[in-house]
Amino acid sequence: MIDWVADYWASLAARRVTPDVRPGDVRSQLPPRPPESPVPLADILADLDRIILPALTHWQHPAFFGYFPASASGPSILGELLAAGLGVQGMLWATSPACTELEAHVLDWLRDLLGLPKRFASAGAGGGVIQDSASSGVLVAMVAARERATARRTNAGGVTASAAPLVAYASVDAHSSVDKAAGIAGIGRDAVRKVPVDGLGRMDLPALAAAVHADVAAGRRPFFAAATVGSTACGAIDPLPAIAEILAPHSAWLHVDAAWAGAAAICPELRGAVVAGAERADSWGFNPHKWLLVNFDCHALWVSDRQAVVSALSTKPEYLRNAASESGAVIDYADWQVPLGRRFRALKLWMTLRMLGAAALREHVRRHVAWAREFAALVAEDPRFELLLAPNLSLVCFALTAGDDATRELLDRLNATGRCLLTHAHVGGRYAIRMAIGGATTGRDDVLATWRLLASLA
Repeated sequence: MIDWVADYWASLAARRVTPDVRPGDVRSQLPPRPPESPVPLADILADLDRIILPALTHWQHPAFFGYFPASASGPSILGELLAAGLGVQGMLWATSPACTELEAHVLDWLRDLLGLPKRFASAGAGGGVIQDSASSGVLVAMVAARERATARRTNAGGVTASAAPLVAYASVDAHSSVDKAAGIAGIGRDAVRKVPVDGLGRMDLPALAAAVHADVAAGRRPFFAAATVGSTACGAIDPLPAIAEILAPHSAWLHVDAAWAGAAAICPELRGAVVAGAERADSWGFNPHKWLLVNFDCHALWVSDRQAVVSALSTKPEYLRNAASESGAVIDYADWQVPLGRRFRALKLWMTLRMLGAAALREHVRRHVAWAREFAALVAEDPRFELLLAPNLSLVCFALTAGDDATRELLDRLNATGRCLLTHAHVGGRYAIRMAIGGATTGRDDVLATWRLLASLA
């Protein structure tokens, strides 16, 4: 199977990025009932080649420039293999001590590499945890914020004080996971105030201040805000320090969603805007599985007060009680997440950091940022195209000067070739093509070839 995976990676450049299939094509080739007898591995591999591969979108293809990158690397794959082979259940320290302690330690490593403040270090009141995705990260943060905001308080007569309705804030370009978290947490999606963005795609500060003022005047309680570092649409970075100032009087939980762009903080010269204001945040998360060569799923979430999370999510039935947990001297990561059980995800992060090293990861990010600037310069030089914003890290947003319909048609023709994949967004009211550079196998020649194809089709 390892050989099969290696052969697949070697074949990527010769494949279409996206499949030429119709709904139902895969299932029509599969038997209607499961086998009664064992099937030889050779037959299964043959079906992988015949049925599965032709119907895949190849996220590791060197010309995959859509959405945001989905990382993979040899060291990370080996770490995933180890996790599967060991088969441990890391819900408590007591159920696999090394699973817990390696995770806490490797997240301290990563915090240090990113230059995040010490308030997120495990040696203090905070600490880090690996979630499956940024969606789970924002949900955990919001549930902790809800519990902190609604802690039962009684007056002198012993009567529970009535709670004000809770409201949350995020920009209109914030990830949809904020709305989903509000629904799951029982806050309600209509309690999320969608704040407009400015001309650079950042949360508009006067609009945020006005929304907070209106809610407080109406008797509602601001309890949570999600600041985006690297928006999906255009890679914009919300002004975190100023957002923190607006929310400070209300003790609202400030969560930073740096799912994609957070990886850039590994480079000191790119760190400033990415981590600015992090010392004011209650939680800060990013996805090593997007741009840091760790395969999905791996979301690193740090909190400044782990007790707030544990208080919101901990359950300890009798059958899980043990001396180590009762002592308070260990971390039980089941108390930091929605599910009880958890995989040994730290292995793939540990393997990647050790086998590649921080210097190689920095160069990986730097190359993509440089190629994005080069691609943006080519766009700006062609009078048929228009840069809608300066590139944000390795993301370039552009359009045809002929308008939205022409831009949409160009993107459709481009992707129909199967030679590359780009996706779209709306930026400043315009239909934009997004060039998201970040693939593990992508080279400069792939970026330039995609530009030549775009220019030939325009």
